[in-house]
Amino acid sequence: MAQKATIFKAEISISDMDRNYYQDHNLTLARHPSETDERMMLRLIAFIHNAHEFLSFSKGISDDEEPDLWQKNYTDEIELWIELGQPSEQRIKKGCNQSKKMMIYSYADNSFNVWWKKEQNKLSQRNNLSVVTLPPELASELSGLTERNMQIQVTIQDGQMWLNINNQNIEVSSEALL
Repeated sequence: MAQKATIFKAEISISDMDRNYYQDHNLTLARHPSETDERMMLRLIAFIHNAHEFLSFSKGISDDEEPDLWQKNYTDEIELWIELGQPSEQRIKKGCNQSKKMMIYSYADNSFNVWWKKEQNKLSQRNNLSVVTLPPELASELSGLTERNMQIQVTIQDGQMWLNINNQNIEVSSEALL
């Protein structure tokens, strides 16, 4: 019998002074049996970083046709396609061709550095692609705070993100490579 997804709830209050975005989101995250807490929490960071009323989690890991997150408009056009990790060239091409903007979130570890060195020239030719790296230790730090029900307060200012997850404070730094 196939394992079912584990359901997590997150109440998020976002104050993004860089984008003048102030909103509360009540999210339901389904963690696929093959997904780790670390990856799920990085999906949550990608959501927070790009928060919008139409941004949503897709089937992602359980469906090769969909990204990890996407933002669609009223006419079902994909405005933003978000992938985690180090997607293949075909996946990047698909995301860039099917959306107005594509973002890749990855953590800057050794495997990312090898991937980036190999793909950097090709990726820089895509006008609608952004690549953001997160520190490798962030995933494990967030994983330690993962609970089935989470309350998260977020402040973003001058490109810096601060999270308060269940009364634990974390500073999230990221680097935009493209």
